[in-house]
Amino acid sequence: MALLLAALMALAVCGIFAGIRMYRAEAKLPGDLMLALEVGSTRTGAVDSLIDRMGMRYAPAVMRLMGPKQVARYRRKIDLAGNPGGLTIHRYAARRAVYGALGGVGCLVFLMRGQLFVALLLLAFGAFWTEVGIWSAIRVRKDVIERTLPDFLDVLAVVVSAGLGFRQALERVSSQYEGPWADELRITLRQMDLGMSRRQAFAELRRRNDSEQVAMFVTALQQGEELGAPIVDTLVALAKDMRRTDAQNARRKAARAVPKATLMITTFMVPATMILLGAGLILGSGTDFGSLTGE
Repeated sequence: MALLLAALMALAVCGIFAGIRMYRAEAKLPGDLMLALEVGSTRTGAVDSLIDRMGMRYAPAVMRLMGPKQVARYRRKIDLAGNPGGLTIHRYAARRAVYGALGGVGCLVFLMRGQLFVALLLLAFGAFWTEVGIWSAIRVRKDVIERTLPDFLDVLAVVVSAGLGFRQALERVSSQYEGPWADELRITLRQMDLGMSRRQAFAELRRRNDSEQVAMFVTALQQGEELGAPIVDTLVALAKDMRRTDAQNARRKAARAVPKATLMITTFMVPATMILLGAGLILGSGTDFGSLTGE
């Protein structure tokens, strides 16, 4: 067992030196992978950038193993997350390769040492660490957009009612906002600048965001454009509907929280309180427990 463990450690050391040598080597990568290394280079951290460069040469192999359908599904997830830290599908594949290798080697080492729980933790780390980051970014981004949208619509309605065209008003108001919703609007405006129709640009906006409120916004704009309804009335009514939906969602969350809190109280707090009160009563009564036990 000791000899096998030493062999595994030696293999790991050799792999580290080989990785450093490959990292420092001037490898010629395809153009799209070189571009993926540069996208978001100012937003990603030093550790993530190092992992990306170590695993980028293995990204094509990972993407081939994933298959076209899974690649398309994860590309959409990354879009929904807003490309956190400059994440692209190629960077995702590179991180999956590196984290998978680290988790697999660590799992084997701890299995040889008989530590099954740690081995399973390392295996889960290698398989799901990148997924956790994407899932968390999707939730945070969706919540921020849905909190921002009603106020944005109110301001946009005021600017449009002042006489500015919808396109100019959208550009003026979005320039005063920061965050994911402002980024999405700038992307939409840029697409229209490049020749995409307004309907198609807003359809792409809806596709990039898995949010019911964004879908309501795009649908209302498209229906108003088809029916010739005043845009100001549409925006004001939409903002009211969104706030009403937010209030209903808040009430539903509160209703779901009450049974959970009740379960926690009855399961943990009530028994602990009863034990504490009983112990205090017994200790305060001055009972001689030695006489009861005959000692």
